[in-house]
Amino acid sequence: MAEGKKHWIEDAVQKPGSLSAAAKRAGKTTAEYTDEHADDAGRTGRRARLAAMLLGLAKKTEKGKK
Repeated sequence: MAEGKKHWIEDAVQKPGSLSAAAKRAGKTTAEYTDEHADDAGRTGRRARLAAMLLGLAKKTEKGKK
């Protein structure tokens, strides 16, 4: 595995908490906001798609531990 690709998630999240803050301003949970904006173009869509993927990774990890 190349060294540059080893910690790609750390580089992908440039402004931690920005999606959560946007969801809070909209009065929704992060998951609801992510589902609603996953098809959007631009930065909001990219953040929503990344969040959906990371939430999916967390669920897979929890299943593996049980």
